[in-house]
Amino acid sequence: MKNLFEAGKLLLLDMASTFFFLVLYLLTHNITLSVALGMALGIGQIGWQFARKRPIDTMQWMSLFLVLVLGSGAATLITNDPRFVMVKPSVIYTIVGIVMLKPGWMNRYLPPVAIELVPDIAFIFGFVWAGLMFFSAALNLIVALNFSVVAWSAFMSIWAIVSKAVLFLIGFATMRTIGVRRRRAQMATAAS
Repeated sequence: MKNLFEAGKLLLLDMASTFFFLVLYLLTHNITLSVALGMALGIGQIGWQFARKRPIDTMQWMSLFLVLVLGSGAATLITNDPRFVMVKPSVIYTIVGIVMLKPGWMNRYLPPVAIELVPDIAFIFGFVWAGLMFFSAALNLIVALNFSVVAWSAFMSIWAIVSKAVLFLIGFATMRTIGVRRRRAQMATAAS
């Protein structure tokens, strides 16, 4: 259970600024405030890791890059047009999906025993996660271009949380079940 919570904590931290933006927007309906504070949180997370001299994961750098360089947050603040923020998750999901095509990216989220026993299953789930990101990018674009900001933020907030939580739990249960079977088989082989 400890491994589940540790992996979940890392996943939530990687997605914190997105969740923060969406929750804040749902509560306040203030796009400017939500974007500004979401950007501040993302920058603050990287700054905290940097100040503590801790390694900054590829996805964290990518998130900061998207916020600062692509400037959809800044574009929303300047133009007061929420479509920049509404389409931005599609860009992010696509880039994250591309990053997730790198074999072994899931190792950051796995305990050593999982890396030992189920590296092949983690490899497969890495690609399943990439597929979820590409699907989410397409879904977000459809919803962003066809629905209001409120409908988009409510739907995509629920989708973001539920789809990732379900895939996370399926992946965890699958790797754990297969890992336990493999460990038992190793022990039976060693005993004979």
